[in-house]
Amino acid sequence: MKNTSVSDCGKREDTIAAIATGMSGSGIGIVRISGGSAIEIADKVYRNKKNEKVLKEYDTHTIHYGFAVDKKGNIIDEVMVSVMKAPASYTAEDTVEINCHGGVMVMRKVLELVMEAGARVAQPGEFTKRAFLNGRIDLSEAEAVMDLIHAKNEFALQSSVRQLKGSVSVIVRELREKLLHEIAFIEAALDDPEHFDLESEGYGEVLYSLLDKTAASLHHLIQSSDDGKILSEGIRTAIIGKPNAGKSSLLNRLVGEERAIVTDIAGTTRDILEETVSLDGIPFRIMDTAGIRSTDDVIEKIGVDRAKDAAEAADLVLYVIDASVPLDENDRAVLEMIKDKNTIILLNKSDLPPILTEEDIRYVASHLSGNGKIIRTSMKEGEGIDLFLTSVKEMFFHGGITYNDEVYITNMRHKEALSEAYDSILQVQKSIENKMPEDFYTIDMMSAYASLGRIIGEEVGDDLVDEIFSKFCMGK
Repeated sequence: MKNTSVSDCGKREDTIAAIATGMSGSGIGIVRISGGSAIEIADKVYRNKKNEKVLKEYDTHTIHYGFAVDKKGNIIDEVMVSVMKAPASYTAEDTVEINCHGGVMVMRKVLELVMEAGARVAQPGEFTKRAFLNGRIDLSEAEAVMDLIHAKNEFALQSSVRQLKGSVSVIVRELREKLLHEIAFIEAALDDPEHFDLESEGYGEVLYSLLDKTAASLHHLIQSSDDGKILSEGIRTAIIGKPNAGKSSLLNRLVGEERAIVTDIAGTTRDILEETVSLDGIPFRIMDTAGIRSTDDVIEKIGVDRAKDAAEAADLVLYVIDASVPLDENDRAVLEMIKDKNTIILLNKSDLPPILTEEDIRYVASHLSGNGKIIRTSMKEGEGIDLFLTSVKEMFFHGGITYNDEVYITNMRHKEALSEAYDSILQVQKSIENKMPEDFYTIDMMSAYASLGRIIGEEVGDDLVDEIFSKFCMGK
């Protein structure tokens, strides 16, 4: 089902153009042109080495050497021009890409020539939007393009590629087909009750069993969104503790370089230092914070407040305790503050004689939520880091991470649609349990069908489509 409207069709009669590469000095810059007049327009600014206008004569998916020229025939740049004819192009329209040198002035001048030749400047994401409107990709695949561009780690990259190849679309379409089959069967039975007696044939029980499988698939996808979001964006991790507990040493150990200043002077860290790192396949966004303690120093107090805010916003709190000194009122205040957070407590400086008693440790443990951990560490010796990573996997990923072909939902819009479909399926099962008339089943099944359709763009309005593509970069 294509999502075209009269206004969309009118817009796509235009030929659009934009700079498809970054606006900075580089070896290559690309000006992309797409639309029914793309080849004709490109021919007005391109000449081969024999000074001929010949692009329209070239076969599709070929690339040619020549020059970009202005109306007077003056050479602006030496270029390579790619010709891709509809429908076998990114947008499913005639597309030309002028590969010029990557200077900002050069790219802008080539784009100006293309504009003068009859193209208009593309809106953000309009090339990908045309690919969607022309039916080459669905909406989930279009969104995967932007995810791919912004991928910050290996998992996000692999997940985006799988979604671009249709991993989410395949599952969604299969679920919709099964729902539509049952909806059609019920409607046919209701229209011809003489030949279909749904109640006597026990259809409700059969449908209930089928919907169990659908609900299980939806529930699995919804659950995957938590892991998917974390693996794509990274675990937002706040390192907190009193001054000189070893917070900065922990950051340096995790990052693998001396990013934070480490001294014996209390209060060295005054502001938040954030680093992104992948450890054993797990992406972290780590924030080293100021030591938390009571202080009259105005600047240090600001740092302490920011540390508390970071802990509140974090997915994971690493509370570093110096096990070679007694607990005090600052420790007790922090433990109270983080008692409902995902927390791993690191009893640091295990290379020194321990001061904390078993009673102290039991007190600390009493402030941990269900899956919190206490680990003895030594930043000096590197002790406890492996156990820390194992604990993170148990806390967030059910014990491990697999980069296989499993589909992870990483888009919040998709998660919301899946949740709505799941609720609708549960409502159908409730209607079956209450022995409601069969036409009640189809109402909620159609609702689930429509919710799933929004993921792939078959049940969305123009406003949502425009909003999604407005977030894309200009040349995409």
